[in-house]
Order: sequence, then C-alpha cells, then structure tokens
Amino acid sequence: MLPDAAALWRSAIADLSPHASPCRHLILARWAPIREAAIDFCDRLGAEAHALGWTAPELFAVHPEHGTLRVDCCGVLMVTGDRAQAVEPGRLVFERGSAYRTKPGQVWGVPVWEFAARGPAHA
Repeated sequence: MLPDAAALWRSAIADLSPHASPCRHLILARWAPIREAAIDFCDRLGAEAHALGWTAPELFAVHPEHGTLRVDCCGVLMVTGDRAQAVEPGRLVFERGSAYRTKPGQVWGVPVWEFAARGPAHA
C-alpha cells in the first residue's frame, strides 16, 4: 500500500487525461509517456521516494507560467518520459542517466496537476 503522499501523487497524475496535454509547451506525444512513467514511478518507487523526502514539486513540477518550456523549473519526472529505475536521497536513476534534486539555487515550479487545474487559459 502506498503512503498517503505517494497515493495522492498517483491519483493526481492518473486523473490527468492521457489524451490531452495538461500544460503549455508539452505536446501530447511527449505527455503520454511522461504520464505513464510517472504512474509507474508512484506504483514502484513512490513510497520509497516519499520516505527519502522527495516532494511533489521535485518530481512533478512544471513552470507556473511556461509549463515545460522552462525545464529548469521542472520536476525530474516531467522531462523525459523515461521510467525511473531507482530512487536515492538526492537523485533518480534512469536506464541512461540520472536526475538530481540538489542543484544549488534550484527553484521548482508547481505540480503539473495544479497547472492543469488553472484551465485552458494557461494550457
């Protein structure tokens, strides 16, 4: 069973349609694999990530105005659509690389589901 935070993450991602991009500058062809990888992450690694202190913005954020155009504000799961292989205190491990949450001066955006909730004026 997922801890509350991981279950909330999974539910929020799963509630976003796989057939419509939730935010600006994220084309559907990229959104579908990102969504699938995020759900897979929550199912397999979400509880561990939460236990290690990972937050929704660090994992699922997009820039509050520019969506995925500003990748410097995106959470580590909102960029490639690759499935995470492992979670560590400071990074997620993918088959071909890693993504870190400890970049100096990092400013995270808002979780993608919060962006989507603002409606079409922002999408």
